[in-house]
Amino acid sequence: MPDVRNPGPEYLAFWRERHVCTLTTPRPDGTPHVVPVGVTYDPETLTARVITDGHSRKVAHVLAAGPEGARVAVCQMQGRRWATLEGRAVVRTEPGEVDDAVRRYAERYERTPRPNPNRVVIEIAVDRALGRG
Repeated sequence: MPDVRNPGPEYLAFWRERHVCTLTTPRPDGTPHVVPVGVTYDPETLTARVITDGHSRKVAHVLAAGPEGARVAVCQMQGRRWATLEGRAVVRTEPGEVDDAVRRYAERYERTPRPNPNRVVIEIAVDRALGRG
């Protein structure tokens, strides 16, 4: 298991490559809700970010967990390589936070997402890293 504070250069490089990821959030009944997303990861602050529409189910699941946020995981894979980041997620709506997350997304995925006035950020405080990058 990679050390979340020092996961190694291969693991971090894998999180900079362009990959579709998944986000797993808990439904109110505790079952997992898994959806494809784009994810950015800042290893210096141990923060993963997902930009999404504020009316999405994933946002509703995070908000339903209360002010402390929801325990979530983001994952990506390619062949035998895989990486998962786990942590506590909250929803951020501040324009500066949304703009920063969009900039990070555009950098990783090499495209600017379409405008969305309802865009929010699911911000994950990463406390666990798994995988083989």
